[in-house]
Amino acid sequence: MKRVHLATAAAIAATTAFAAEFRGVDDGRVLTNPGMGLTMHYYSNVPTAYGSELEPGDDMAWFPGCSVCYLRLPWSMLEPEEGVYDWSTVDTPAQRWIARGGQIALRFTCSEDWMYYATPKWVKEAGAKGTQYRLWAGKGPVRTPDGKTLPWDPDFGDPVFFAKLEKFLAAFAARYDGRPEVAFVDIGSYGLWGEGHTFGSSRVPEEKRAVDIPRHIDLWCKYFRRTQLVISDDIDGNANQSGKYPILDYARSKGVAWRDDSILVEPPPRSWYHADQAERYWRTLPVVLEHEHYWGSVHRKAWSQELLVKSVEDMHASYMSIHGKPQKLLDENRDAFGKIARRLGYRFVPQTVAWPDAVKVGKGGKTFEVSFSFVNHGVAPCYGDAYPCLTAKDAKSRIIAVLADDGFNLKGLMPDASKEHAAKFRLGRFDAPKFPASGTFDLYLSVGKADGTPVYELPIGGDDGHRRYKIGSIALDAVK
Repeated sequence: MKRVHLATAAAIAATTAFAAEFRGVDDGRVLTNPGMGLTMHYYSNVPTAYGSELEPGDDMAWFPGCSVCYLRLPWSMLEPEEGVYDWSTVDTPAQRWIARGGQIALRFTCSEDWMYYATPKWVKEAGAKGTQYRLWAGKGPVRTPDGKTLPWDPDFGDPVFFAKLEKFLAAFAARYDGRPEVAFVDIGSYGLWGEGHTFGSSRVPEEKRAVDIPRHIDLWCKYFRRTQLVISDDIDGNANQSGKYPILDYARSKGVAWRDDSILVEPPPRSWYHADQAERYWRTLPVVLEHEHYWGSVHRKAWSQELLVKSVEDMHASYMSIHGKPQKLLDENRDAFGKIARRLGYRFVPQTVAWPDAVKVGKGGKTFEVSFSFVNHGVAPCYGDAYPCLTAKDAKSRIIAVLADDGFNLKGLMPDASKEHAAKFRLGRFDAPKFPASGTFDLYLSVGKADGTPVYELPIGGDDGHRRYKIGSIALDAVK
């Protein structure tokens, strides 16, 4: 049995003397951890962007920090016939990232300007109402009966459309909800490109949007109960900077995270619009950032490496996109992406771990103490559970003892730059178990599940290949 209590650094120093201590120094490596990272736009609405730039089978392990494969496609490509699903377009690139320990993220959309029917044509043929539009068509959409020349938007609140969408989401969630390989899923069923706006497409009146979008949020939350859902900053208006975001507030109340798809779309000083929205989110839910298509941002003279890095810092992002030809992006922006990869999300660094160098164990063993002190060198908290653990291993790398501190959770540890709880301390007390061996053993530190299973990569040396890091040794003396 283990007894634990929280303690300040001063209390630890005053009450406990330790013979062995490890002081962690951030080695500057790029880490690959769950819930954070650079996201490769393998499909960016159009299936040929940008995964087609890669060699067949390329999993982009060569791009520092690229841990997520982002797959964004229209609904009609996934359900070409009602009830007939084609997931192979998703599965193929997904398995490349999953095989190397990465994750995927998904968005399926109902409105695209580059194709006639992002919502499947059979939904319209079943009686769903909608309209055709000409993109960015002045004061209102240009309507025409010629469905071969203009894209079709559904009425996003139409009951036939809604019923068909619900069946699709049920199948989608049955396949992907709760899988650890899925980092997040976007609510992409409303608006052009799934971004929640229609000002350039079917121009839905604001009062109707205010009714329909919460219904979409509820529908996604009904089926995705375990995977993190994310929604666009534009749901309350793409240029809204009033500070009043009622639909966004509703989404946040349902546990839906936030993304900004407008980074570096326009030149300074309008490089992004909604840092105030990010401020409402990042302490409790992840922030996802997407920069403009690289070629478009450069063409409009909106691109800036400095501002790209600043967006991550200012909005405390957990994810940033790779939204362009990946090799070209890296070659021309290596310094910026290197900085981002080392700051995105969380970055646990053990300031100190201290323990007795010798412990009597067995029937005659006594309680012993270990102190932990961690800081977060990232820009955001970790939103998942993260428990420190010490593991003793023998000379053959066999596990002899596991001391998992399931009362000390690094979840929510604020980044040191935020000046909010810049360090987290813990004094753990362990009742010495009946270890199967005596002797001096290597001691490893890990952070992961409550049972001691390592999950998180740490920026320190000594990795045993399983995300346990050698920090010293401990002598165990069995007392009968």
